[in-house]
Amino acid sequence: MEAWRRQLSDPVSAFPIAKGGPAHIATLKTFDPPLAALEGRQLRGAERRGKRLLLPTADGELVLLIHLMTAGRLKFLGAGEAGPKTPAFRLEFVGGSKLVLTENAKKKRAGVWLLTPEGAAAELDHLGPEALGLDADALGEILRRESRRLHALVRDQRAIAGIGRAWANEILHTAKLSPYALTTDLSDEEVARLATAMNDELARGLELRERGADDAKTYRIHRRLGQPCHMCGMPIAQVDFEEHTIFYCPNDQTGGRVLKDRRLSRLLR
Repeated sequence: MEAWRRQLSDPVSAFPIAKGGPAHIATLKTFDPPLAALEGRQLRGAERRGKRLLLPTADGELVLLIHLMTAGRLKFLGAGEAGPKTPAFRLEFVGGSKLVLTENAKKKRAGVWLLTPEGAAAELDHLGPEALGLDADALGEILRRESRRLHALVRDQRAIAGIGRAWANEILHTAKLSPYALTTDLSDEEVARLATAMNDELARGLELRERGADDAKTYRIHRRLGQPCHMCGMPIAQVDFEEHTIFYCPNDQTGGRVLKDRRLSRLLR
């Protein structure tokens, strides 16, 4: 999302908005103020909080908030450039350029909100500190508040904002920590290792995304089941849940132990 923010900030603020919408009924989460309230206003640029993109108007009266979830994608189209016929959301600018949101998934989970600044602050109030830049001391305080599995905690936006499922896999692999490790059991050295991995991996991903790299060139462990680990060569394993999948290296992260895949176990009964 940070790469998108940097890419979109200048283009979306170049011209006033000609038209807000249309938007898919499942994508637009608010109705007051209406999208028509954006027309004639100019955006100040693009900001980010956690995994949410914020597009405030230059007059300070409105904020367009976008959450892509897992399958949402944003694209800025120049005047006359072809785009999707039925995007989930579209913002058209004077001169003909457009910002479009698409979501190639059966379940429409991406969301767009048009809010006042106070409404946007309330919508974001539950988020924890930003992951990028978090040091070992601050991370240690978060980890020791309650005993939880590490993978779940790292991607919990209320605890740490900005890390999704894919980057949780990448970060824990780089830190050589089990996704099932309990947060309160980590030593100071392991917490420091996790903080370093978190900042290094997010910085690596941001650099690659800004250069236009796709998922295949960015992720080194996520969605690479059975492929050799780039650190040790052991085949990457997975634990499959209903809503997400954990990818990990048994050699580097779990001492050679293969974590039980409960979903697969149920299928094999």
